[in-house]
Amino acid sequence: MRAQSSATAPSGIAVGGQETGGHGRSSGTLQAALGVVAFSLTFPATAWGLEGFGPWSLIAVRSILAAVIAGGCLLALRVPLPERRHRAGLAVVGAGVVLGFPLLTTLALQTSTTAHAAVVVGLLPLTTALFSALRVGTRPSRTFWLAALAGAAAVIAFTVQQSGGALTSADAYLFAALLVCAAGYTEGGRLARVMPGWHVIGWALVLCLPLTVPMAAVALSFEPVHLTAHGVTGLLWVAVGSQFLGLVVWYRGMAAIGIPKASQLQLAQPLLTLVWSVLLLGEHLTVAAPLTAAAVLVCIAVTQRARG
Repeated sequence: MRAQSSATAPSGIAVGGQETGGHGRSSGTLQAALGVVAFSLTFPATAWGLEGFGPWSLIAVRSILAAVIAGGCLLALRVPLPERRHRAGLAVVGAGVVLGFPLLTTLALQTSTTAHAAVVVGLLPLTTALFSALRVGTRPSRTFWLAALAGAAAVIAFTVQQSGGALTSADAYLFAALLVCAAGYTEGGRLARVMPGWHVIGWALVLCLPLTVPMAAVALSFEPVHLTAHGVTGLLWVAVGSQFLGLVVWYRGMAAIGIPKASQLQLAQPLLTLVWSVLLLGEHLTVAAPLTAAAVLVCIAVTQRARG
């Protein structure tokens, strides 16, 4: 296959398959929001998956299933190989989003509730904005940063309160997951400006196959598998919904509206996760939930209007 070409264009012209005009920004916000909804189900689905699979098996199998779907789409549409200069960035996406974040959060969820684990998602928008400033030179306004910090503080306070205020041994996994995921999001958002978002996650998944296939073989030989309805449903969601489809719309959204603003939509993710946790896992929320939701929505509105 020949290498995939890229091009730059003025504002309002499609770049890498994305529209950069007003309509493109509205569509980008919607797609990023759909990605957040898909991601909000990841922790509850992972908890379900752990009912039937060991942590290493769950991570390896979900990555392989997502890679098979992505690879099939790439082959069917005869998508050319990515340019050599983009492959290092795809490796960062693979290390952070395909392997690092799922593995570290799955290990954390063995001893942590989904409410406590949601703290990493509460910090992720701010961390992604910081990585974006360092990696691609974005310079959001002071209002943007103040709103982002306020939103992050509200989410952290809520999730810590939900977990009883106690830190667990899983925190090391969660904070490490925060860093690798922010790096993967930033690099993926940068690449999605020069190639379609689904190509970014698709090639990242395929690139990880030499690691995930032997990992699955070893893990499945040591970790017992109990096929249950919850276990299979959780595996299918994290593979198809979180690992592939969610990232497709997420990267398209970041390319259209910018990494910092897209990342702030993710402030709503912990609250959505807690709602799913109540409905799917039977966890209980306090009266602080609607107050925090209101504060987070205000912060999202401010960051979306603040000029970069």
